[in-house]
Amino acid sequence: MEHIKEKAATLIEALPYIQQYHGKIVVIKYGGAAMVNKKLKESVLRDIVLLKHVGMNPVIVHGGGPNVSAAMKKAGIEPRFVDGLRVTDERTIKIVKEEFAKINKDIVNMLKNQKVYAEGTTGTDNKLIEVKQKHKKLGFVGEISNINPVVIKTLIKVGYVPVISPIGVDSKGLAYNINADTAAASIAIALKAEKLTILTDVDGVFENKKLVPTLTMKQVKEKVKKGVIQGGMIPKVKACKYAVERGCKKAHLINGQITHALLLEIFTDKGVGTEIVK
Repeated sequence: MEHIKEKAATLIEALPYIQQYHGKIVVIKYGGAAMVNKKLKESVLRDIVLLKHVGMNPVIVHGGGPNVSAAMKKAGIEPRFVDGLRVTDERTIKIVKEEFAKINKDIVNMLKNQKVYAEGTTGTDNKLIEVKQKHKKLGFVGEISNINPVVIKTLIKVGYVPVISPIGVDSKGLAYNINADTAAASIAIALKAEKLTILTDVDGVFENKKLVPTLTMKQVKEKVKKGVIQGGMIPKVKACKYAVERGCKKAHLINGQITHALLLEIFTDKGVGTEIVK
């Protein structure tokens, strides 16, 4: 009987959050180990299904770096990175498009199998993500100049979960690879999302071996300067900061390797990960 009461208490704890986020847009950047591991993938997508069924409007922006690197090596191309960004020539952008198409289709099919309407799209569709070349030395790597969210809003309006591949298009119609964290942040801003959640392979930001549950804009700047936030965490935290500065109410970094991390983050008082607030 006590076990049943605990379940009821959990549902009651979730109620105010269900009410708060009902009808609101939540952008989820899906990547890392949670995309590669089958059990984790099923866990994350089941969480997203639940979010949709309790009245939220999840929007998925997926990554796929490991898949692209594996496909490049298979094709005899050694992956190269500059400042964390993949050097992308003509052969590589072709591989990026092919691998992202497979990932996108897989996510859409898994959601459909869970009785959720989902539709895959890419940043090149209807110029959803407009870009300019970031730097000649990077090749086809784009810097976002504009987001046209009409396609996403239309899908949300008719009850679909949009699944977006982070590929942009320039004024000449050429496709460019984009950092998925940056794409998710820009899309969250354009949609005036209630929340941006970035799935990572770590629990969040740590200082003196302790998880930092909340960071303000000022603290982010200070901790990057001091080296508390470093390496691969810097672009993720900066993407969250960028989104919050420009109208997204809250951004979150959570560990996608924790089973049902999305539900724990959104629907519990304690939550998980590190939140970035204004």
